[in-house]
Amino acid sequence: MRGDDTICGNLFSYIDLEKRIRADHPLRVIRAIANAALKSLSGEFQKLYSPLGRESIPPERLLRALLLQAFYSIRSERQLVERIDHDLLFRWFVGLGIEDPVWDATTFTKNRDRLLEGDVAAQFLAAVLAQDKVKGLLSSEHFSVDGTLLEAWASPKSFRPKDGSGEPPDPGRNGERDFHGERRRNDTHGSTTDPEARLFRKGPGKEARLCFMGHALMENRNGLIVGAVTTTASGRAEREAALALIEPHGMTPQPVTLGADKGYDSADFVMRLQDKAGTPHVAQNTNGRRSAVDDRITRHPGYAISQRIRKRVEEAFGWAKTVAGLRKMRHRGLPKVDWQFTLAMAAYDLVRLPKLLA
Repeated sequence: MRGDDTICGNLFSYIDLEKRIRADHPLRVIRAIANAALKSLSGEFQKLYSPLGRESIPPERLLRALLLQAFYSIRSERQLVERIDHDLLFRWFVGLGIEDPVWDATTFTKNRDRLLEGDVAAQFLAAVLAQDKVKGLLSSEHFSVDGTLLEAWASPKSFRPKDGSGEPPDPGRNGERDFHGERRRNDTHGSTTDPEARLFRKGPGKEARLCFMGHALMENRNGLIVGAVTTTASGRAEREAALALIEPHGMTPQPVTLGADKGYDSADFVMRLQDKAGTPHVAQNTNGRRSAVDDRITRHPGYAISQRIRKRVEEAFGWAKTVAGLRKMRHRGLPKVDWQFTLAMAAYDLVRLPKLLA
């Protein structure tokens, strides 16, 4: 018998969101880990808010909503707020009841910017990794590091001479500008859209783009990201960021190993890494030069293992760019880009934890 398509509204609703989410849903494990991390950051959140005035959006709900944005590839905060409004799974994860009103997108964005002042993304990543059940998954001796280019939210047309010379673009919303043949350098030119973005190319023969550089430190046991930072793009940024990321882990009694690609094979980096009680498991660059990595290191069996495992850090970068929306930055300025990249690395760890803990 054919069913009736008549739409009938109910006066009362008795929906329990907890029962609508299946027991084996991976977001249950993720939500428990995220809630434990957010609870440990309650004191830090308290410092960011005034004791007077109207109540704002709780920072815990803000962060849980931003995690959903990364998990489900939602392009903007406006689309995220709309999805939370009509999706029961999203309401349950964020902490809203079935009848609770959803925030305005502008209000959500303004409250999110407050979290930038407290470096909350890095603290949240550290709080996730500090939990007892997660600590057992981490290696304290073997790490890998790498960097990736993050395309800035700025057009090449905005890269103009700092002294104000040069022809302006044609009038209109997206006026044409012919900059071919023009010698453009970061010391003489700057972006009018995002002044902190730098013109950088990935390698010879590649196109130059306005971008930042994201760096991630991975532990080698399960490939979880244990440190992340974003810098302006430069030739030395990867090595400087790697030393800063490995420094807290080099304070242990036992030496640590750090796997990296050929871009890190420089005498200065290897020497400074060894001073920090780290063994440089860096790929040797012998293309027309002598490698700074000693052959006594490359003969060790652990060197080959580090070289094989270090490539897994690319999985985090690939997930962040294809799923978490980092193919092109949504924000401008180094602090916001750094916050977005670090939170994406924390989201990557959370996505992998349900299977690892099982």
